[in-house]
Amino acid sequence: MATNTRHFQCPPEAVFDVLADGWLYPTWVVGAARMRDVDEGWPGPGARLRHSFGAWPILTDDTTRCVEWDPPTRAVFIARGWPMGEARVAFDVEARASGCWVTMTEAAIRGPVALVPRPLTNALLRWRNTEVLRRLAYIAEAKRGPDRAE
Repeated sequence: MATNTRHFQCPPEAVFDVLADGWLYPTWVVGAARMRDVDEGWPGPGARLRHSFGAWPILTDDTTRCVEWDPPTRAVFIARGWPMGEARVAFDVEARASGCWVTMTEAAIRGPVALVPRPLTNALLRWRNTEVLRRLAYIAEAKRGPDRAE
């Protein structure tokens, strides 16, 4: 399991505003190329995002499903990226006086990627997820940073 943590200079609600907008998914998820559809019930448990990953012209269509939605503290998703596999991705957010701490935990759970030795998978996921959290922070902070009126 790969774990990354980053301080965001915004309230936890701003982070969940970004996670709740399924159409923003490819702006902060490294590897996601485009959105195709967002279930009306997103981000409720069981709702899905339909996205593509890769780089044009080689794109693969797949989905991400919400399995837990408890704003402003926790969200859990199952991200599919076949033929590579599936991952369980959790976001835990803790409020602080100067914003919030976001911890992202990702583990490969199905498919060929789940067969790769964990130390290698975890190192690659931590490297990728550093950028995922950087992008997520940029968007959340711009939407509702500490100096922005609500």
